[in-house]
Amino acid sequence: MSGSASVPVTAGRVAWGTPAARWMLTATVLGSGMAFLDSTVVTVALPAIQGDLDTGLAGLQWIVNGYMVTLSALILLSGSLSDRFGRVRLFMVGVAVFALASALCTFAPTLEWLVAGRVLQGVGGALLTPGSLAILQAGFREDDRARAIGAWSGLTGVAAAVGPFMGGWLVQIGDWRLIFLINLPIAVVVLLIAWFKVPESRDVTAAQRLDYSGALLGVVALAGITYALIQWGAVGGTPAVWTAVAVGVLALAAFLFAEARSSSPMLPLGIFRSLPFSVTNAATVLIYGSLGPLLFLLVIYLQEVSGYSPIAAGAASLPITVLMLLLSARSGELAARIGPRLQLVVGPLLLAAGFWLLSRLTEDAPYLTGVLPGVLLVALGLATTVAPLTATVLASAPERHAGLASGVNNTFARGAQLIGVAAVPVLAGIGGSSGGASGADGDASALADGFGTAMLILVVLCVLASLCALLLPRGGMPEAAEAADRGSPPEGASSPEPLDRAQPPRFCGVSGPPLRSCPGSTAGSGADDPLSE
Repeated sequence: MSGSASVPVTAGRVAWGTPAARWMLTATVLGSGMAFLDSTVVTVALPAIQGDLDTGLAGLQWIVNGYMVTLSALILLSGSLSDRFGRVRLFMVGVAVFALASALCTFAPTLEWLVAGRVLQGVGGALLTPGSLAILQAGFREDDRARAIGAWSGLTGVAAAVGPFMGGWLVQIGDWRLIFLINLPIAVVVLLIAWFKVPESRDVTAAQRLDYSGALLGVVALAGITYALIQWGAVGGTPAVWTAVAVGVLALAAFLFAEARSSSPMLPLGIFRSLPFSVTNAATVLIYGSLGPLLFLLVIYLQEVSGYSPIAAGAASLPITVLMLLLSARSGELAARIGPRLQLVVGPLLLAAGFWLLSRLTEDAPYLTGVLPGVLLVALGLATTVAPLTATVLASAPERHAGLASGVNNTFARGAQLIGVAAVPVLAGIGGSSGGASGADGDASALADGFGTAMLILVVLCVLASLCALLLPRGGMPEAAEAADRGSPPEGASSPEPLDRAQPPRFCGVSGPPLRSCPGSTAGSGADDPLSE
């Protein structure tokens, strides 16, 4: 027996093409793919859940955001935990927690139980997702890492693309609960492979003090602000809503204060002294803050207002994933040649144009002429933007903090999606009702009236992201500023192994940027790569 059941073996010894490599790739792809698949199938099933659990739009927002709250707040901490306690061990804990949470979602009798399961799924997702890439980074030989992570990225991208079809199919042939039940056998297979076949690794220099207080304050801040935004749309400015606002804002202020004073901060604030790093993260917040509401509202609109079947509604946004799979590597290569500034200016404008077209969507608009043009522009905008955005974030931070920089960017992206899903419906007048048949009908009517306004709000966010990119220097990739390094963790803190950041990203998921690296096709392509371009 190897792996987590025995003494950790030396990392970096696994060669591409060997049985050990195949076992390692299988475990990490299945584990991450389970989380990625779940994030897409749940959105497709929301109208079915709404009817079964008798809830309004506010309840659907919590089903999405319950997962995102814990995932966003715990990702950075989980990376440090895996370095300290063992990457395979934390990965297995994450898979087990995700499976238990999926079982809770499967048998949830009420909305409250389902949201509780989604919150627990976020904890599992935060533990297993960064662990997947960390296992590959530490386990493969240096010459084979880019190929291994490239295969992981492409295969998990396929899982994200399959999700809408599978979710719609499961909802149509059976019950929405099946979308959670399918996680259980996958989790069992992953745990068996990880226990018996995947070698353990850890960072012996990892910091002994971990920022648990920062993680707790982050959860409270996100939960308080999200609760206030969702409930404002549902019930208005009640004392409970204002209390949540106060708790969220105070927790956010306490989080920033704690991170500034901590000797081992989860989020070293000094890294933001780099202007390119700060600018690209601001653009990330605006771009993913618009993407989250689009994916949430469009699939509900198509089913509840336009009468699409679950499969058809899920497939409507498939061009986004397909074009990102096809074009992200080329977009990264272009950014490496000409610099990221032009693409980060033009890409958000393409997104804005797509959202503007979707704002004109009518109830009876055919897919090919009403929905597809806007979706294609959104897809082209993301394919133009995401790869250079990720590469710029990595290039703007010191080399030894590439993992930290990518983790921060991913946290910002997921947090922005969380806030966007909560805030945009409120701003557009699409309020959540208290439930019941009339409540569901009221939500559909409000969605029909407010969908165009919501898309116009997303247009504004993307134009602001384009303006942010104008602050980037012209020319090639920015270099890491020394000032950013002064805010780094103290000596002995966990740091990832250096990454080859010259490689353009191959595929970065729609739901968020990569947590460690998003490798390029240059080093990871070829006949042996199952998804080579």
